[in-house]
Amino acid sequence: MTADRPFDWPALMRLGLSDLRLRPAEFWALTPVELRVMLGPRAEDGPMLGDGLAALMAAYPDEQTPKAAAPDVGTPGQTRGAGDG
Repeated sequence: MTADRPFDWPALMRLGLSDLRLRPAEFWALTPVELRVMLGPRAEDGPMLGDGLAALMAAYPDEQTPKAAAPDVGTPGQTRGAGDG
């Protein structure tokens, strides 16, 4: 949609009601993001390549969180005697 061209509501409603088989109440209850996800990728949405992927990885780096150390519970099957401390 651009400033000089109105939004094509009839086409969007046709996609939602016919292609996605939504009931009118279901269609109007969707957020724009939900509807976009349901419609799938657009033809102009190509794969993310070099610069776009690098920017995404820089913005959201994988973080390694240290695992909590397991408590020392001894060897399986080992029992403690009355004098063991």
